[in-house]
Amino acid sequence: MTEEIKKNEEEKIEEPVVAVEEIEVGDEEAKKVPVAQLKSKGRRSFGAPNGGDRRRGGRDNRREAEKSEYEQKIIDIARVTRVMAGGKRMRFRACVALGNRNGKVAIGLAKAADVTNAITKAVEQAKKDVFILQIVNGTIAHEVKHKFGAARILLKPSKQGTGIIAGGAVRIVLELAGVKNIVSKIFGTNNPVNNVKCVMEALKSLKHVEIRAEKNNKPGEPKAINNPTDKQKE
Repeated sequence: MTEEIKKNEEEKIEEPVVAVEEIEVGDEEAKKVPVAQLKSKGRRSFGAPNGGDRRRGGRDNRREAEKSEYEQKIIDIARVTRVMAGGKRMRFRACVALGNRNGKVAIGLAKAADVTNAITKAVEQAKKDVFILQIVNGTIAHEVKHKFGAARILLKPSKQGTGIIAGGAVRIVLELAGVKNIVSKIFGTNNPVNNVKCVMEALKSLKHVEIRAEKNNKPGEPKAINNPTDKQKE
């Protein structure tokens, strides 16, 4: 008798814990899901339409916006070795160029034991050294020649419709910088890393040009006369 009384008391205690009637379930498959999972799904769907968390989605959108600000391209990946006391130490070197195609451009060079780590380190290094280039009518301000080590490069401005006439790593940097019309020539080495560094130094050496409106020949004002004696002769 005592055992039956204990069983009846346990059944009475467990009955109010399970509250299936409070949850409205439409699908037959969903009825088989435990109550705890249904409650958690209900809270998630209230926060976001797809059952996710709004705060997490907002953070992901911010990170994507920061990443999409600059476009990055890999210029060169090489396997390098360093002679140590116990033998050779192998690592990977990555050279990456990034820019927003609107005047901002930078390059990064880094080493790591893995290729992906080397690329990420190069990108982080490039973001710290972003250079703002002045673009005048889709081209550079003036002609420039520069030398870096064995690399020698010539950059010349060009008219609209010319495009980017460049080769190798120089073309990648100019495209990411946002230059649309330019003519370039590589005279020295074909090493992409040295050529990229030479291009960056050449762009940084450009002079800042102030664009002024034409003041001469305004309506209501006389034209400028070079020789006043010519007016007296007339």
